Amino acid sequence: MSCAACSSKVEKAVSSLSGVTSCSVNLLTNSMSVEGTAESSEIIAAVEKAGYSANLRGAKSIEKAKEKDEFSVMKRRFIASLIFLIILMYFSMGNMLGLPLPSYFSDNPLSLGLIELYLSAIILVINQKFFINGIKGVIHKAPNMDTLVALGMSASFIYSTYALFAMSDLISKGDTMGAYHYIHEFYFESAAMIPTLITLGKMLEARSKGKTTDAIKKLIDLTPKRAVVIRNGAETEIPAGEIIKGDIFIVKAGDSIPADGIVIEGMSAVDESALTGESLPVDKIVGDRVSAATINTSGYLKCEAVGVGEETGIAKIIQLVSEAASTKAPIAKLADKVSGVFVPVVIAIAAITTLIWLLVGEGVGYALGRGISVLVISCPCALGLATPVAIMVGNGVGAKNGILFKTAVSLEETGKARIVVLDKTGTITKGQPVVTDIITADSIEENVLLDTAVSLEAKSNHPLASAITEYGKDNRIEAGEISSFVSVSGNGLTAEMDGIKLIGGKLSFVGSMLNIPKHMKTKAESLANEGKTPLFFGKGDSFLGIIAIADAIKEDSRNAVTRLKNMGRRVVMLTGDNRRTAEAIARQAGITEIVSDVLPDGKASEVNRLKKEGKVIMVGDGINDAPALTTADIGIAIGAGTDIAIESADAVLMKSSLTDVPAAVSLSRSVLRNIRQNLFWAFFYNALGIPLAAGAFVGITGWTLSPMFGAAAMSLSSFCVVTNALRLNLIDIYNPVRDRAIKTNLRRKEVKTMEITMKIEGMMCGHCEAAVKKALEAIDTVEEAIVSHEKGTAIVKLSKETDFAVLKKAVEDKDYKVIE
Repeated sequence: MSCAACSSKVEKAVSSLSGVTSCSVNLLTNSMSVEGTAESSEIIAAVEKAGYSANLRGAKSIEKAKEKDEFSVMKRRFIASLIFLIILMYFSMGNMLGLPLPSYFSDNPLSLGLIELYLSAIILVINQKFFINGIKGVIHKAPNMDTLVALGMSASFIYSTYALFAMSDLISKGDTMGAYHYIHEFYFESAAMIPTLITLGKMLEARSKGKTTDAIKKLIDLTPKRAVVIRNGAETEIPAGEIIKGDIFIVKAGDSIPADGIVIEGMSAVDESALTGESLPVDKIVGDRVSAATINTSGYLKCEAVGVGEETGIAKIIQLVSEAASTKAPIAKLADKVSGVFVPVVIAIAAITTLIWLLVGEGVGYALGRGISVLVISCPCALGLATPVAIMVGNGVGAKNGILFKTAVSLEETGKARIVVLDKTGTITKGQPVVTDIITADSIEENVLLDTAVSLEAKSNHPLASAITEYGKDNRIEAGEISSFVSVSGNGLTAEMDGIKLIGGKLSFVGSMLNIPKHMKTKAESLANEGKTPLFFGKGDSFLGIIAIADAIKEDSRNAVTRLKNMGRRVVMLTGDNRRTAEAIARQAGITEIVSDVLPDGKASEVNRLKKEGKVIMVGDGINDAPALTTADIGIAIGAGTDIAIESADAVLMKSSLTDVPAAVSLSRSVLRNIRQNLFWAFFYNALGIPLAAGAFVGITGWTLSPMFGAAAMSLSSFCVVTNALRLNLIDIYNPVRDRAIKTNLRRKEVKTMEITMKIEGMMCGHCEAAVKKALEAIDTVEEAIVSHEKGTAIVKLSKETDFAVLKKAVEDKDYKVIE
């Protein structure tokens, strides 16, 4: 394929097959992605019928694509063409430039014409590919860019050959002076200059296009080539591709890890920057997972292979990045529509241009020159490359920073989203409960409290228990031997140590057995208001103190939320956790809009509700987030999350850092802006270039465009588009300086949203809550009512100011009393 018309023809041919549900052809990577039930043999046959060749993309196809050096081929063709063109220009324009010509040529116009004929013919043979592809396109009723170039070259060469024969006829009749007139009708230099300049443009384009796939090439280069495995009890070096699951492999300091594996011996720090973008090495010990293409910076590791070949993380990333580049962004649809009819329309314009100039009395040479200029200046390539080059470079920038977009659609749409919904656990927070506060009772030492807590919790498998036991390990506190261990579900634990009873758990459980001071209860309430879980511990008849546990917020969460807000995005926290914990975490993260107490299917419903107000990004990591990730316009999975969440998402953050969310939005906006610039240039170039080449401005400005300059302009147009896309490599997606808040109706809506808390008496159970909630949400201006019979409150979210009397009446009509 050489231009957008080619890719459009292939796409139409394959899309027309029965069983094909979608087809996307990428001109940049010469690849096609097809979905449906059609057989691969049928698809290949359809491509071949359209005049092109195709084969199934195998495991090594990317490697082969890397090895194929289009630039070198173009370079050789250009140099050969240029050598003969310089000689041709010497003969055709030497007299005009004052260069001496041998008398044999200067006194003999026929010999001058013949040498120009031979030299231009050699150049046309060197660039015969334009003719081969162009004629193929016509035969298969799919004219393309090569067809335009071939027509321009053919018209120049054939007319010049005709002029040469006419000159020969006059010389044979003795009219030498008349023969000299035909020298000005020669377009041999144009016939030769057109393919030479277009080959130059294609060479520069190939060089630039090669740089757009640098991200994939670098990932491929990271893949280890050799591995040391243990076979028959001895260390053996083999190609990395020959490792099989279950193999034991050795990685020494400085070596690259050849496969995904589990550490079974040794410890080290591993540089995972190639996969995650995280610069600091990660410590690995027995039981930890290691990934292929990461580097063992120190120490010795013995690992068991669990993922090999295309099952490794690096292989999946390469596949993800290359597949994303093969998909098509919605913004490309206009260019595709234009490309489908571009070449036939240009041929028609060229024919009409030539005819009009002949009708107004211009000579054949002049009229033909205008028609040829139209053919060679028209550039469907720039249209075809405008979107895919920006998508490819954008995906590369994302991959380099640990942000993987699965499709071009997700890369484009991320920047358009106006609402960002964040899951709490594992997204805003670390997802692992940790000890945050230790408060001892009067006259009790901290180590006594910790010894009791660690000994008691060591027997429990509750997530909160693991936080205390981990804290004990970090502080070298060993669990004591206990007996008579009992776990009271949802309340706490009891056991005996050295004949003394140990108690631990929630306030109501421990308080039923021990006397807890009022000031400790007040402290516990304060901790709970901060989103922490206070656990009470006692030994014998003594209350020892409180250990508070919380899922700590990630260090970068607040910065990420601030940056999203600065971009004009509305940030919403969506969690299944209780309101008090959610509010505490939201305060720390700087989030003002919270939806709490939501079940997994409820998360999807909430996302659907928000979608009515604008495009929604959902960010999550757990299995319970999968429905919401699928429902959202763009689902973003935190890389450390579950496989189900990652499968459901449109983009994956490898670093599990929330700052990558605004970075992804920033990257998407930059790519979208770049595509628009490219499309504007491509349309503007053709809209201005074609009339200029046709001579439309001759009567106004006197401007005309020779076929040679038309060819030069055409060759540079594609180069400009590709070079502009490469500028994306220079952007810093983490720099907030580029962030600009987007003023939309959504922001005005957000300002109008109000929240009122109503104190209500008389609610006794969940049925009461449901009755009040239903009554309030029946009011048009109420977006949501969060009701709690335990607190005796209803938190009402309003889309606009509402008379409090209306809300009060709705509740009191249900026989409950509104206090304030």
